[in-house]
This record gives sequence, C-alpha cells and structure tokens, in this order.
Amino acid sequence: MSQRTADLAPGVGEMTQDEWQVRVDLAACYRLVAHYGWDDLIFTHLSARVPGPDHHFLINPYGRLFSEITASSLVKVDQDGNVVDPDQSKKINPAGFTIHSAVHMAREDAGAVIHLHYAPGVAVSAQEEGLMPLSQTAMLVRGHIAWHEYEGVALNLEERERLINDLGEKNILMLRNHGTLTIGNNVAEAFIWSHFLVRACEIQVQALTAGKELHMPSQQAIDTTLEQSQGLPQVGQFAWPALLRMLDNQDPSYKE
Repeated sequence: MSQRTADLAPGVGEMTQDEWQVRVDLAACYRLVAHYGWDDLIFTHLSARVPGPDHHFLINPYGRLFSEITASSLVKVDQDGNVVDPDQSKKINPAGFTIHSAVHMAREDAGAVIHLHYAPGVAVSAQEEGLMPLSQTAMLVRGHIAWHEYEGVALNLEERERLINDLGEKNILMLRNHGTLTIGNNVAEAFIWSHFLVRACEIQVQALTAGKELHMPSQQAIDTTLEQSQGLPQVGQFAWPALLRMLDNQDPSYKE
C-alpha cells in the first residue's frame, strides 16, 4: 500500500485522514452547540481550516440545523468563497463566509472559529461596559476579548479588514449588538473559549437582572486570574474527549 493510499480516509474518495478528522471534530462541535442551546436555527457558523497548503476551510451548508450537521455534509471553500467541495450543489451563507474568511486569512493560528448569536452573549455585547469581572469565569476570559462595532449584516467584504484589525491577536471577539466569536488552534480550543465566554455572559445577565447590589473582586484578584488564564485553551484536550463520548452515547451520526 502506498503512503498516499494509506493517508486517505476510508470511504471518502481522495480526502485525507487529517481532513476527515477535522470534519468529524467540526461536525461534533455543531452538535454540541445545538445540544447546549447556543444555536440560532440555520444561522451563525462554525468553521475549521483544512490541513494542507491550499488555504481551504470547512463551514456548514446553508439550510441545515446544527443538529443535522455531519462530517460529510460540511462544505469546503477557498478564501474567496468558492466551493471546492466535490459536491458543487452545496451552498453556504455569504455572511458566514465574510466573517470566517476574514479570520482565517489574517490568523495562521485560527484552526477553528466559532460564531454565535446566543442571547446572553448578544446581551453583553450590547452593554456599554461589556463583560464585567463578576465571576471567576468572566475573569478568565476578559483579558482575551477584543471588540468590533456593528456595521450591519456581514455581507460587505470590505468589513473584513476592519474586523481583523479589531481582533488583533485576541482569541475572543465581541461583535457589538450581534454576537460572539472565538478562535482556537483547533476545534477543541475554540469550543473551550466559547464555553467559558457563554458561561460568563449567562452569569452576568442573571446577576444584573437579580436587581441586587453587585460585589466586585479586587484588582489584584482580577490580575491574578488573568495570569492564570493563559493555560485555558489547553483545557480543551481534556474536556473534548469527554464531550465526544457524550455525543457518541446520544447520537454518533455526526461522524457520518
């Protein structure tokens, strides 16, 4: 057996094992977003870079619920939004392409990108003060957040330059009045950033609606927690296998 043949994923034509693994992980991430209720019908997008020199990435086919996404249904596109998938009938959401192509083009470390419209995240994005240090969870992510002003539905490719300038080297982008975006070297890292961000936003919304006086931690505690947050992305390597086991027990069809 040649090395080329050995590297191909079984049953998926000329697709390499590396690409198939990314597809499985990204499909799992779509299912997890649906499982936790972070999805928004067929809207918002998760993407992942396809290993290799071609600068292709995977994104969801427009019109499918996140709970329906499978590894083989994901669409492979280039940075110009052209579908390079063997199935040319697949369609993508242009707004998803604008946001995700901007990040993948600018950040070589952006192996995966998660964009959500989850209500608590949108609520915090609309609050002038942004994410407040009300919880340990918030303090772990606050220092990794950048902000981008709302410009309308993301259909204008010219917005990409402004978006990536605002993002800089951060791993979280709060899209004002719109939603959240997280970046990871791989799908697991991007999911962990989203998990902590979502939890922090949920806690803030609940704390503010309680109508009670808020207790703020000391600046020293905020600074210490920021230092301790540097290893947060690596938590994904421990949480991700457990999440996949949960999906496998519930519905392993994401792997198809």
